[in-house]
Amino acid sequence: MPKISIIIPVFNEEDSLKELHREISAVAEVNQYQVECVFVDDGSTDRSWSVLSELAECDSRVQCIQFRRNFGKAAALRAGAETATGSLLVTMDADLQDDPSELPSMLEKLGDDYDLISGWKRVRHDPLGKTVPSKVFNWLVGFLTGVKLHDHNCGFKLYRREIFDEVKLYGEMHRFVPVLAHAKGFRVGEIPVNHRAREHGVSKYGWSRLPKGFLDLLTVSFLTGFNQRPQHVIGALGLFSLVVGSAGIAYMSVYWVLRVSFEACSEWVPVHQRPLLVYSLGAFLLGTQLLCMGFLAELIVARGQEGREPYSIRNQLGKSRKK
Repeated sequence: MPKISIIIPVFNEEDSLKELHREISAVAEVNQYQVECVFVDDGSTDRSWSVLSELAECDSRVQCIQFRRNFGKAAALRAGAETATGSLLVTMDADLQDDPSELPSMLEKLGDDYDLISGWKRVRHDPLGKTVPSKVFNWLVGFLTGVKLHDHNCGFKLYRREIFDEVKLYGEMHRFVPVLAHAKGFRVGEIPVNHRAREHGVSKYGWSRLPKGFLDLLTVSFLTGFNQRPQHVIGALGLFSLVVGSAGIAYMSVYWVLRVSFEACSEWVPVHQRPLLVYSLGAFLLGTQLLCMGFLAELIVARGQEGREPYSIRNQLGKSRKK
């Protein structure tokens, strides 16, 4: 069994840390797992760091990182992954709602068929203010990205290290690791996990994160679908706007040429007083700008790819020219 690194972001969870460490140690001992726990204190204002310091003194398998302030869960997971030494990485919350005893089932599910196993809290012990936004968010993610998981928000996940080597987290992108990994060609699976009621502390999430999550989802949809070809989406919108504007301008040109006929019918309105002229010119200029933005985006992508491969290799046999 390869070494397992368990990455645990911590934000004001002083009452649950020792019990969580005890449960992880018990699972590791029963199953003879080689584990390390990487706790990342994300700017806690309670005694969380003091408790973590005690755990690190008593257990050499415990590593602790303390941020100067609260940088968010994505930053904590990234710091933990860069510190972890295992070839398998597990992420879980510190509030005791994730059950460490589910780890054997997740490892069995991973096997040789998957690169990422996401937990699915089929039975949730959370208030409606947390479960309803989560359901809406999960539906939106599946609809826009094609990665249909029941619970994208579940923090209990198992990864092969290669995923964190290739998917760099920032902002609040931790929710979209399965989507970003799937876009790289990694195999994503899901398994129901036990979800326990919160015993200590309060939830940090609710309806307020839904607008932010939706904006991040649009960003991820663009990155995964058009990361290497931004002109295909920006240029398509620009081309449509350009065609519409050109058609309107062409119509107004014919209208002006045939003004004598319209004057005879008393239906003539000066071209500069027609709203269609303004709309057509606006659409034409917008289309031109979008096409130019698409070309600039393509140049930026091309420059950014210098020295980087736009693909992900799972295995390689035989000799390679790369040193």
